[in-house]
Amino acid sequence: MVGVKSLGVDLAGSERRPTGVCLLDQDLNARVWVAHADAEIVELALAARPDVVAVDAPLTIPRGRRSIEDASGPHLRECDRALLELGIRFFPVTLGPMRLLTARGIRLKERLEAEGFKVIEVYPGGAQDLLGIPRKTRGLEPLREGLERLGVKGLQPGMSGDELDAVTAAYVGLLYLRGEAVVLGGGDGAIVMPRPPPRLHSKRSRIEART
Repeated sequence: MVGVKSLGVDLAGSERRPTGVCLLDQDLNARVWVAHADAEIVELALAARPDVVAVDAPLTIPRGRRSIEDASGPHLRECDRALLELGIRFFPVTLGPMRLLTARGIRLKERLEAEGFKVIEVYPGGAQDLLGIPRKTRGLEPLREGLERLGVKGLQPGMSGDELDAVTAAYVGLLYLRGEAVVLGGGDGAIVMPRPPPRLHSKRSRIEART
C-alpha cells in the first residue's frame, strides 16, 4: 500500500458548471482543483495516476430501465435501496437534473476506464453522515473542519462545496484502497461507502464488506 493515491471527483451535471477534483495521498495530503470539461478531468487523472477514481455521480441505471430517459422503468438500484435502509437521504438517478448527471457520469467512467483507471461510485453526502461530519448544507466551514478532524491536510478556508465534496470522495476512495470501506449494491451498480457505525449494523443486510 506504499504510495497509494485516490482522485475524488464531485461531478457537475453540465460542463458549464464547476466540478471539484481532489487528489489525496496515503498521508491524507490533499490537492484540490476545479475543472469543467470531461477532458480536463481525464487530463488531471492522467497526470496524477491515482490508484482509484472516486466519482460523486451515478454511474449506472436501475436494472430493467432501457435508458436514463425511460420513464416506465424502475427508479431505484439495489445500492439505492441499501442507502435507504441506512437512513441516508439522496436523489434518485431518474429525478430531473439527476438524469443529466447520470448520463455524464456513465460517459466519464467509460473514458477513464479506457485509460486503465479503476472507477468507483461514491456519495459524499451519505459518507459524511456515516463519518459523523456535517454535510455542506450545514455550512462549508463546519464541513472543512470535519474533514480536518479526520486527518485531511492542506484544506483552506473559503473552499467551495464542490471542492469539499471532492475531498470527501477522495477520502472514501482511500478507505476503499485500504480495505476499510463497504460496497452497497450489486448487479445494477454499487456505491462505495465508509463502514457504518455499530448502531446501523442491524441494517446491513445489503452491505457486502470489502475484503
